[in-house]
Amino acid sequence: MSNVLRLAIVDPSDGSRESLKSMLLSMDTVWLEAECSRYEFFTDVVGQTTPDVGVVSLDADNEKAIELITKLSASHPDCALLAASSSTEGHLILKTMRAGAREFITLPISVEDLTAALDRVGRQKFGSGDSKSRACQMIAVAGATGGVGSTSIAVNMACVLASEPGTSVALVDLDMALGDADVFLDAIPDYTLADVAQNISRLDIQLLKRSLTKHSSGLYLLPRPVELHDAAVINAESLRKVLGLLKASFTHLIIDLSKSYSEVDLAVLEEVDHVVLVTQLDLPCLRNVVRLMMSFEELDDLKDKTKIVVNRAGLDTGGISLKKAKETMGREIFAQLPNDYRTMVEVRNNGVPLITQAPKAGITHAVRDMVTKIVGETAAEGEASEAKTSESKGVWQKFWPVGAKK
Repeated sequence: MSNVLRLAIVDPSDGSRESLKSMLLSMDTVWLEAECSRYEFFTDVVGQTTPDVGVVSLDADNEKAIELITKLSASHPDCALLAASSSTEGHLILKTMRAGAREFITLPISVEDLTAALDRVGRQKFGSGDSKSRACQMIAVAGATGGVGSTSIAVNMACVLASEPGTSVALVDLDMALGDADVFLDAIPDYTLADVAQNISRLDIQLLKRSLTKHSSGLYLLPRPVELHDAAVINAESLRKVLGLLKASFTHLIIDLSKSYSEVDLAVLEEVDHVVLVTQLDLPCLRNVVRLMMSFEELDDLKDKTKIVVNRAGLDTGGISLKKAKETMGREIFAQLPNDYRTMVEVRNNGVPLITQAPKAGITHAVRDMVTKIVGETAAEGEASEAKTSESKGVWQKFWPVGAKK
């Protein structure tokens, strides 16, 4: 499940609540938004935190718990309810499902069974209706070498997305040493990626957004660390936790990778939906594209989700033709961005994105068209996957209690 589910749990029993909480905290696909020890307070908790899933333990008081499920299913229909109990009695399961629970899990439960239950809930929630807008698309922007314009493309793609209605977009600068996404946006951040990574266990979604720098376009920026030594606190594991929370908070994530293709960069490449690989039509860049694509073949699906984008197309340097470039790379070119040096220098020096500085320029239209093409492709893939999943599942499967002894 690519979407991160935000959960709230209620269980008056400290022991079973802590056990379930510990299991949830170990899962990358969920974010524990809130916990509660009283049934009577949980409705207010759900109202304040608006989780995707509410987990209700029945064992402390079956009647109160089922009454709570009935109330929540009526007052907060967007919150999918998951009931948990050590009992496998048929009448209790039936009564709970009739009250409005989407899933019934039998305690104690394994991580695999809990993941399966949440996966079904996630597909139901993100795969229909308005909840599609909550699905997060992750796009990594990488350069075939330094100086090809990957950061300017990442920043302007993010600003284009942020300007669209119904989107919420975050840009993460992963060039730990020399990243300059903040310069392109004329921003002076209060917090950086290092601050968020160090405090991820104490952050919730509201605190996270306050830790990001908001641009006038609506884009949220998480910049690289200020000091070089601060990069040491960011590793693949901490970054995955940061991305997990960001995925629960935004509809789109744009990640500007470094040129080192470090362990942290590779961790991102495993998570994203698309990789925009930026190159120019010269021999060093094309050679690096071939090298990178050979390495990408070793990672599942990475080669297939990589899109080659030629920047500064039309630059008259007597270089390599487009036809020759495609033959050299053995790949089709996904998009071409025209050479417009004057506009891009103004954009960079003024700290203003293309959609504001030059909304009618050819390069602005080219970036917008590329973003539209990528987002449209992701939507089409999601619809195809949803149709395939629906066909393959039996209608009665969702009523079977997870973890029940057979």
